Amino acid sequence: MSKVKAVLFDFDGTIADTEPAYDVFWNNKAEEYHLGIDNFAAQIKGTTMPNIMKKYFSQYPEDIHQKIINEALAYEEKMDFPLIPGSLDFIRALKKAGFRVALVTSSETKKMNRAFDILSLKGVFDVVITADRITKGKPDPMCYQLAASDLHLTPDECIVFEDAFAGIQAATSAGMKVIGVSSTNSAEALKDKVYAVIPDFRDLTVEKFKEWC
Repeated sequence: MSKVKAVLFDFDGTIADTEPAYDVFWNNKAEEYHLGIDNFAAQIKGTTMPNIMKKYFSQYPEDIHQKIINEALAYEEKMDFPLIPGSLDFIRALKKAGFRVALVTSSETKKMNRAFDILSLKGVFDVVITADRITKGKPDPMCYQLAASDLHLTPDECIVFEDAFAGIQAATSAGMKVIGVSSTNSAEALKDKVYAVIPDFRDLTVEKFKEWC
């Protein structure tokens, strides 16, 4: 394996603990539109909005799709961004140690701009990939391939932190080593899909991270 030069982070459930808020919204939508899918929110984690509409709401007309999208955007405009413990400290420690860092998220740029303002993240990431550039959402590897391309690195020069199965599959399919964050799924459910699992970033040092490199 080449020397790791960059660390790529998902956002929801990896940097910010927003998944519980999304669970409420999307499970309510599944009930409202009679999808008949238990814990619908868990099925769509890491999925872009167009793919959610295409796969799960195809029986409804376009005006309903737009209504749901508008409601989701309005919901995000009021969303808080509580941090996964230690996430920003770890990202800053990586930068100080000379690693490049990238954000790879299925969220829209508008939401991420708000999150960057609230969390003082402007200028922190060397590369930011949002849904605006993704035509094939997670679990397709496109988003992570874009990040590696923007960084001018090969996949084996990147390590990814992810919490969701779709994101883990995307990064793995892109040829990258993945560290699972058990904020959304249990460590037991993640362990056979990733290189290592952490509950959060509080006890993760750069020295420990280098061992995974």
